[in-house]
Amino acid sequence: MSEPNAQGAPQSRRGLARRVTVQAVYQWLINEGTPESLMKQFREQDDGIGRADPAYFEELLGGIVAHAPELTMAIAPHLDRPLAQLDPVEHAILLLGAYELEHRRDVPWKVAVNESVNLAKMFGAEDGYKFVNGVLDRLAHAMRADEMRAGL
Repeated sequence: MSEPNAQGAPQSRRGLARRVTVQAVYQWLINEGTPESLMKQFREQDDGIGRADPAYFEELLGGIVAHAPELTMAIAPHLDRPLAQLDPVEHAILLLGAYELEHRRDVPWKVAVNESVNLAKMFGAEDGYKFVNGVLDRLAHAMRADEMRAGL
């Protein structure tokens, strides 16, 4: 049986990979370990990556860490506060959403935003999901304007 998401619906293996990725990116933001050490740590934990898609988890984590400066620069103009004031959980979720919007064109923009919003509901502050939704919606308009115009 799949683990439920914030609305109680079962999560896909990719959805679970996103969830584990947010946890790993949060740790990376706090402790600045290497993606390899984080991957190893999550693989070795009892609950670890569970049913999550391991290849997608590794791609997301490695890609987010490798592209963090440019993802942060893409996010920054859409924030309503200085980057230094971002909650680390929201920061991790925004990096995930930005990575999927920029580097995973096979993931529809609505899926990237919705998955991030659901993660913010699960891990973030009470209304943090509204902030994440607003930032990623504006970012999607900038990064995926062609897809949005096509109504996809």
